[in-house]
Amino acid sequence: MEERRYRSASGAPLWLRCRQHSASCRELAVRCPRLQLRSLSAVTSAVWLAAYGLFVLCQNSMVLSAAIFLTLIGLIIYLHFVKIDQESLLVIGSLGIQVTSSYASGKESTTFIEMSQVKDVVINEAIHMQKVIYYLCILLRDPQDPQGVSEVVPLFQSSQPRLDCLIEVYKSCHEILDQRKAASQSDGVK
Repeated sequence: MEERRYRSASGAPLWLRCRQHSASCRELAVRCPRLQLRSLSAVTSAVWLAAYGLFVLCQNSMVLSAAIFLTLIGLIIYLHFVKIDQESLLVIGSLGIQVTSSYASGKESTTFIEMSQVKDVVINEAIHMQKVIYYLCILLRDPQDPQGVSEVVPLFQSSQPRLDCLIEVYKSCHEILDQRKAASQSDGVK
């Protein structure tokens, strides 16, 4: 297991961990920095100080209660639905690809794509806010047209790693996909 440091599209540090379970099974995880207590404390203090200022002006204790309540609810929503600590990709040549997002609250969201549905894994580019960003995506095979693509599934949407990290993940995925293609071609020849 090795862990390398990269940067996201916004310049934040990321860590890519590659773990090979077998020749046809590999796990790739991109980890983002954890939520800093300093920034959390600063935002909470700013909201509560603004609420205290409003309380002094209008002498209504509901302002303070509402600020505390809204801050706590906002924090719970942010930790449970927004802040993703790690995104991982488990590629199993004979079964498929499992995509997992781990949130700061501990919640995990997992999607599994059968290998028979996977047409290819590619690096795509998009223009976002006057700059070009790259992202890794899985092309799903169209059941009606074997040459067509029915859906594009983007990966690592939260961490948005830069191209050098995506190339590393792309190569790792293609090693397993190419092994599977070679095995299916040799089975077809026999």
